[in-house]
Amino acid sequence: LRQTDVVSGEAGGITQHIGAYQVRLADGQRVTFLDTPGHAAFSSMRARGAQVTDIVVLVVAADDGVMPQTIEAISHAKAAGVPMIVAVNKIDKPDAQAQKVLNELLQYEVLTESVGGDTLHVEVSALKRIGLEKLIETILLQAEVLGLTANPNRSAEAVVVESRLDRGRGTVATVLVKPGTQRNGDIVVAGAQWGRVRAMTDERGQTLTEAGPSQPVELTGLEGVPEPGDKLVVVESETRAREVVSYRQELKRSKALVGSGQRTSLEQMMARIKDLSVKELAVVVKADVQGSAEAIAGALEKISTEEVRARVLQASVGAINEADVTLAKASGAPIIGFNVRASKEAREMAERDGVELRYYNIIYDVIDDIKGVLSGMLAPIQRETFLGNAEVLEVFEISKVGKVAGCRVTEGVVKRGAKVRIVRENVVIVELGTLSTLRRFKDDVAEVVVGQECGMSFAGHQDIKKGDLIECFNVEVVQRSL
Repeated sequence: LRQTDVVSGEAGGITQHIGAYQVRLADGQRVTFLDTPGHAAFSSMRARGAQVTDIVVLVVAADDGVMPQTIEAISHAKAAGVPMIVAVNKIDKPDAQAQKVLNELLQYEVLTESVGGDTLHVEVSALKRIGLEKLIETILLQAEVLGLTANPNRSAEAVVVESRLDRGRGTVATVLVKPGTQRNGDIVVAGAQWGRVRAMTDERGQTLTEAGPSQPVELTGLEGVPEPGDKLVVVESETRAREVVSYRQELKRSKALVGSGQRTSLEQMMARIKDLSVKELAVVVKADVQGSAEAIAGALEKISTEEVRARVLQASVGAINEADVTLAKASGAPIIGFNVRASKEAREMAERDGVELRYYNIIYDVIDDIKGVLSGMLAPIQRETFLGNAEVLEVFEISKVGKVAGCRVTEGVVKRGAKVRIVRENVVIVELGTLSTLRRFKDDVAEVVVGQECGMSFAGHQDIKKGDLIECFNVEVVQRSL
């Protein structure tokens, strides 16, 4: 749709950032798309995407069918009360089954026109550019039916789609204007941040002086990085902006304090019930944009068992700096850099302090690596393998050696060097270390098989009686994984 391949520019061929862009048609009409990532970790991004849009285009691959993220996207769209258009993609593939996809969607109460419902659907191939005009027509038709209009002659309200810290430009926020017109020089408040709009650019990198309804723009001038999903509104003066922001920051602080208070009391309660000996892996996350930092932190917090868990100390945007290294050093944590690098000073400090810096550009790799580290932290289990049993037929007293048991192997095999335990009348009397001496006639042997007789002696243990059962086994240490 954009005449450009967005995904090929992103690592791993998956859309990891929300992209906001406008498709301009020959008759002057425009359609703005918010492209949200499909990976499971980006759930909150998709939820926000559904909340700020007027129509959801649900893209389902004709060869894959309905995937877990498809089901989740349907529930987001329903929760936001947004109408849906189903786009069945990859219909050029030989194994494409568009009708099968539409039938699968029935289970999730998405009834397309082909099965007697009222949800519109279009068959497309992004690769071969089939059906894209029909998709745009369908969107415009749906918009007309819904009567989607906005007033451009008022002060703007917008939604922050994504935000990041740019070295040269400061805070850069991608916003989608809803009603009104956003102008350069406007004093704006976004969540707990405020600023004066210095510059605006569209998705093609062209500078704008104003942006109307449904236009996505990147703007600079905010004092700090707002949260994705924050509402951006124009206010009349700097004094008013400061008032609103200080109130919101205070609210945020008090919420955090309340949250931490509850957490402490819960922890104390849990400690009273039982001693929680959970091993923790602390990590510091730095990403290029707020959405990715949030997604990685959320995905890592979910990797936990009763024994091990990952704890994100901080997830923020921007290059890795000395403050991050100081925090990581104090907690013995590695720093995960997602599409960002460390400054020269931070890199030197990390080398000096022994803080590990790990760089990634694909979210799957971050999750797999942390899973690997946590698996290594799990205590290994010991697995016992039964080898054989031998019955004591006679006990001999030999000078300088002590008691020697004359035995017959009744089951399996008895091996020298294996672990043994003595069982008397079905009760384990003692578990010994290893079987030190195993003889057949006068020769030392490595093993004795079922039906054969042998002599055994156990270093430091003399309590052997006729009729005892010698159980022989191996112990294997098995490393566990998550």
